[in-house]
Amino acid sequence: MAATDRTESVFNVFDRNMKRKQKNWASLQDNVQDCDYLKEEVGARIADRVFDVARQFSFALDLGSGRGYVSHNLTKETVEKFVQADVSEVAMKKSVASEIPAVKVVTDEEFLPFKDNTFDLVVSNLSLHWVNDLPRTFHEICRVLKEDGVFIGAMFGGETLYELRCSLQLAELEREGGFSPHVSPFTAVNDLGNLLGRAGFNMLTVDTDEIQIHYPGMFELMKDLQGMGESNCAWNRRSLLHRDSMIAAAAIYQEMYGEEDGSVPATFQIYYMIGWKPHESQAKPAKRGSASVSFGDLRKVNEIVSKSKKDES
Repeated sequence: MAATDRTESVFNVFDRNMKRKQKNWASLQDNVQDCDYLKEEVGARIADRVFDVARQFSFALDLGSGRGYVSHNLTKETVEKFVQADVSEVAMKKSVASEIPAVKVVTDEEFLPFKDNTFDLVVSNLSLHWVNDLPRTFHEICRVLKEDGVFIGAMFGGETLYELRCSLQLAELEREGGFSPHVSPFTAVNDLGNLLGRAGFNMLTVDTDEIQIHYPGMFELMKDLQGMGESNCAWNRRSLLHRDSMIAAAAIYQEMYGEEDGSVPATFQIYYMIGWKPHESQAKPAKRGSASVSFGDLRKVNEIVSKSKKDES
């Protein structure tokens, strides 16, 4: 498990033990499925990307699986067997039923207890934003993948919940003369490609998407975030929110972002990433200087095509 003592380290932003408790608590609630809508949607989109790969995977890892939001959207014709790995033992016990046989392993995403070259496929659905050492985690994923194996994942991006962050900050500045972080920091999309490349992946694809969900008000949004197990677990979080500041934040949220029907939007930015572990069979970029046409000649392409047609006739 990741260290849970507060140390001065750039890789110790989150209290991983607190995150395990939050996810366990959320999974024990009777209405846990009512808060699964976001992870279900992104899990289905990850599954679509797996279907786009024209092959059958014999052995796959669902890293930060939670209640199995990816695996139950896949079929045995695509993945023969899954290992579901998560820091929350309760979440995995309440996994959504799937036709794919699965083995459940309680582990931290930062320290994978698997041998090198074990899996054909690794997927990860909205869990890596709570990892302290993301470069190490990407290295671990690459290590446990077989050559020509693929990693397909999704994580929250930097614009996630900007409405909530702005409202809370403005309210605390007004009522308390300063503000504290209430939403965890997120990785920038520009960093993902570099981190994946440094971890050993090639043929990288990184794209972004936004999902906007409407809620009756700010308090309903925060209740659902808690039900998702997505409450802040940063070490520098405030353990107590003043009532006056919360009421002011809800009013600011409504005033700045409210819709005509009285609802308020919450934006979730999603980064999707695909990376392949290198193999000699994969296509390789041409050597530098091997091009037979200069970029400067592109403006003459119509002239070249017309001349070629005349020569043929």
